[in-house]
Amino acid sequence: MGERLALVAGGSGGIGSAICQALARDGFDVALTYRHNVEAAERTAEAVRELGATAWAHQVDLTDIEATAALVRALPRLDTVIYAAGPSIPMRYTAQITPQEFAHQLAADAAACFNLLQPAIERLRVSRGSMVALVTTALLRYATRDLLSAAPKGAVEQLVRAIAAEEGKNGVRANCVGVGVIATGVLDDLIDSGDYHQEALEAARRAIPMRRFGSAEELADVVAFLAGTRSAYVTGQTLRVDGGYSV
Repeated sequence: MGERLALVAGGSGGIGSAICQALARDGFDVALTYRHNVEAAERTAEAVRELGATAWAHQVDLTDIEATAALVRALPRLDTVIYAAGPSIPMRYTAQITPQEFAHQLAADAAACFNLLQPAIERLRVSRGSMVALVTTALLRYATRDLLSAAPKGAVEQLVRAIAAEEGKNGVRANCVGVGVIATGVLDDLIDSGDYHQEALEAARRAIPMRRFGSAEELADVVAFLAGTRSAYVTGQTLRVDGGYSV
């Protein structure tokens, strides 16, 4: 095992996998979590190992409070925690969302993030480590039909700000990355579900000053920056990776 260990929740997804590899290139060993897709998790772990780092893949449901806390406690050390997990997000107008759907998204995203970050605080005090959580650029510039993403991610952002304010004196940093349209992961799911069609994709692209979607690797590099020592005086911030959409 190396000198630093990162725990990446959601490491089996397209964005999560890119984050794991970016952290490995920066010298972290990686423990990644997945919920169902063991094949994708093992592919990510193998990619990390090919970069010279140690990797473990752990199956865990982040809505399971005890199992998530047990994983955090069981790691041999902990230097950074990355929350890159989250449920699939149906695009609905607010008038179409049921209370049950809304409650489910809050539990599967905001509460799941709390279940991960809260027990990690004590361990990160020891390592004077960091946290990074992925949120959405819709927290600054709302896109219609995005409430089921924006509402839970708003809670995640406030959780991270609270930790930053309370734990800075203990050497713990906590930041968010505001994610724009990234050409992998959630975008693929939206296209497959029919929630996004070609006209919507083109409209989204035109709304971005850089006139293109981002890549998982571009996003991962920002996460790795916030996780590591190059951002040692940065905490409580949301760094938006959205091609200028939120301007």
